[in-house]
Amino acid sequence: MKILVINAGSSSMKYQLIDMTDESILAKGNCERIGIDGHFKHTAGDGRSCEYDVVMNNHTEAFIQIKNALIDEKVGVIKELSEVSAIGHRIVQGGSIFKESVLVTEKVIEDIESLIPLAPLHNAAHVQGIRACIDVFGKDVPEVVVFDTAFHSTMPQTAYMYAVPYEYYEKYAVRRYGFHGTSHRYVSARCAELMGKDIKDLKMITCHLGNGSSITAIDGGKVVDTSMGLTPLDGIMMGTRTGCLDPSVVTFIAEKEGFTPSEMDTLLNKKSGFLGISGVSSDDRDVCAAAEAGNARAQLAIDMLEYHILKYIGAYTAVLGRVDAIVFTAGIGENQSSHRENVCHKLGYLGVEIDDKVNAKAIRGVEGKISTENSKVDVFVIPTNEEIVIARDTMALVNKA
Repeated sequence: MKILVINAGSSSMKYQLIDMTDESILAKGNCERIGIDGHFKHTAGDGRSCEYDVVMNNHTEAFIQIKNALIDEKVGVIKELSEVSAIGHRIVQGGSIFKESVLVTEKVIEDIESLIPLAPLHNAAHVQGIRACIDVFGKDVPEVVVFDTAFHSTMPQTAYMYAVPYEYYEKYAVRRYGFHGTSHRYVSARCAELMGKDIKDLKMITCHLGNGSSITAIDGGKVVDTSMGLTPLDGIMMGTRTGCLDPSVVTFIAEKEGFTPSEMDTLLNKKSGFLGISGVSSDDRDVCAAAEAGNARAQLAIDMLEYHILKYIGAYTAVLGRVDAIVFTAGIGENQSSHRENVCHKLGYLGVEIDDKVNAKAIRGVEGKISTENSKVDVFVIPTNEEIVIARDTMALVNKA
């Protein structure tokens, strides 16, 4: 079975075609700047590729580019479109409606649309992607939606409720949802495999650290708390996002600067985090380079990030009662060994001990344990693979149907 995995954004569409026989990637690519000027990139699993500018006015036109590339004589990987057995979509916000992956129906699409107020840019784009997929591939090709929020649906009410008047939960579904769930789900399951233990017997903390970051407490394979909230703005400091802060900071700055709610949203989501503190960049690599060159604000941004990670690990250890494993994943978590080293060296009170040499080599896709044999907590670096989770769910639901 060959499954096409789609991750649609407001002006982009990433894709992978996966052969489920051995879970190999046959092709991957990205449609960028949809509705603007358009750029398309496609790479086959054997390295053949194409890249060019092309106008894509909407997601349907983007899908046509994907279709053409997949069956192209020079860079294609299948002879005809009928070889695609099913399509899996990543959906950011499933709200309280979706607690697991489901087959696409018109009712499912309508429910995803109903959640657009909770994730305006993401869910609207996902709906466009699903409908565009139907336009190009037809209604006979089964589609599955996999939700970022679903893995977090096991959180108890004490963890997901906010202490605002209860009526806002009832009227507007204001609560903690959490994100990056597909990533946390993959790395937690993979961690249990690497430990040779049943995930039901483990308590772990998974750290998805990238331009967007979240940390999750998992007990027996079920989420008990996670750092992101109603939106991906909450939690630890990120590339351009504030992470957690006193809500009065928002009203104070808005009043002083005369900002509208929209302008304040832009400040918090796009001008804060690494970028706002360092004044250098939203990219951790640029910030680290600036810090090494003596930039004090860049060093402050690094220190703040590591402090936030440390604080959440400590808090979630208390919530779990103990911690058997800590996992680092995503762009920063997988590739910035210095952050892992600095954080783990401050976790000695938990019995954490890492091998600095092994840790330094655990970058660029290297998977493995970086803690020593004497460490009371296993620490892993595990490259995330959200696409394979989506593909596996898609295959399982299609086969079941």
